[in-house]
Amino acid sequence: MTDTSVDPPRTPRRSAGTGEAARPAARPSRRPGRRTDDVNATATAADAAARSDAGPSGTDLHLDLSAAGSRRSALMAALREAIRSGRLAPGTRLPPYRTLAADLGIARNTAADAYAELVAEGWLTARQGSGTAVAERAEPAAANRARRSSRPSRPAHDLRQGQPDAAAFPRTAWLAAGRRALTAAPNEAFGPGDPQGRRELREVLADYLARARGVRTDPDRIVVCSGFAHALRLLFDGPRAVLPARSTGPLAVEGYGLGFHRGLLAAAGVTAVPLPLDEHGARVGALAHHRGVRTALLTPAHQFPTGGPLHAGRRAAVVDWARGRGGLVLEDDYDGEFRYDRQPVGAVQGLDPERVVYLGTASKSLSPALRLGWMVLPDHLVDRVLAAKGEREGWVSALEQLTLAEFIDSGGYDRHVRRMRRRYRDRRDRLVDALAERAPHIEVTGIAAGLHAVLRLAPGTERSVLKAAAYRGLALDGLADFRHPLLAPEAMPAVDGLVVGYATPPDHAYPAALEALCAILPPPL
Repeated sequence: MTDTSVDPPRTPRRSAGTGEAARPAARPSRRPGRRTDDVNATATAADAAARSDAGPSGTDLHLDLSAAGSRRSALMAALREAIRSGRLAPGTRLPPYRTLAADLGIARNTAADAYAELVAEGWLTARQGSGTAVAERAEPAAANRARRSSRPSRPAHDLRQGQPDAAAFPRTAWLAAGRRALTAAPNEAFGPGDPQGRRELREVLADYLARARGVRTDPDRIVVCSGFAHALRLLFDGPRAVLPARSTGPLAVEGYGLGFHRGLLAAAGVTAVPLPLDEHGARVGALAHHRGVRTALLTPAHQFPTGGPLHAGRRAAVVDWARGRGGLVLEDDYDGEFRYDRQPVGAVQGLDPERVVYLGTASKSLSPALRLGWMVLPDHLVDRVLAAKGEREGWVSALEQLTLAEFIDSGGYDRHVRRMRRRYRDRRDRLVDALAERAPHIEVTGIAAGLHAVLRLAPGTERSVLKAAAYRGLALDGLADFRHPLLAPEAMPAVDGLVVGYATPPDHAYPAALEALCAILPPPL
């Protein structure tokens, strides 16, 4: 949290015989052609800036004084090297010479003279009230510049799925909740941390999930994690995995999903069996034909990425299948709060809390930067998940947990979700209207919920459209990237399409992003 306290004003020291002002004059330079009074004037300027009370005076600075020669020469060489290499970037403020001298175990005059020399040479700048800093003209090494320039540039327009509008994060409300949470936090909250998560957060989550998502649980059956990927790793990966592949067998997944999740499961040795999809979601009846499968991972509220909820009959059928097999359903409720055309679809977990593992996060509702998620577990899995997580919380900040607990309990989370639901629904409507006007031949699906839509394209056109988008600086996802490689064409024919994330751009950039999208869509056949 940001400390907004203000130190009381200090009374400037005016005596030339006390404090920093009592520094002896700089020693004359031995460099030929250098006037002593110039050295003293430069050193005085550097010293005056260094002793200013306007800013922090305890900056740590690591320097290696291993160079041969005097201590002043070694210090100057170390500072030059740090600036050349980019370790001290232009504008970096240096510690006062007295602090640096004490840290390095050298004489104060030595540090002061080194600062003065480097100011005169142009490596450093010194201004009254601003301290001593690295000069703006000093540039890092070419290798560092090349490394920075090799990073991929940001697209002109970003319509990729999976991210909320970062500009809409409720900073003021979150900060206020954090202040209240810190004020009320018990001292033990600043200890190592309970791997199950803060009790305060688990209690408000149990109430919220019951009210908003129809989840049946209590705080003792919730385990806080750092997100959906972390939950998958706890369940499937590592020596303490709760559902290791060697004992639980293959995992059924939806035929379309995130490649990142497929890769994570593959790295854990899990064999994924893809289920075909239709307009009613995953065809869970196919589970009966896979005798070795006892666990299924689904997105019932809003299939990712094709859209649409799992049909009510199939929701009941997959729970019956889990009961009959003695297995589990893993429910990924990644954006369940964002349904626009009717009330949100409740969680499958409410049908049988002992056969469904409910997985949720704050990544879509608030921000993925928070790294906050939760698992609502059957009673018999709680201890096993905690054993997999370890004896101490090593993933999720207790302070963030306390802040989220306060944010939910105070009603701030509900207000934020309602506000974002209206904003994203407006974004969706503007996308649909733009397509109806500019490309009425393009079918739009999956728009009843979530943060993205699917645009169906003519067969064989997806790749060329993505190339045109990249040429125009428009970041988009193709539908083919989400298809499971083992999903047979006869089970579910491949479809060309675009997955358009309408939540990502900030408000001011959204019209231009829609214009760029419409410009790259193919004409009707």
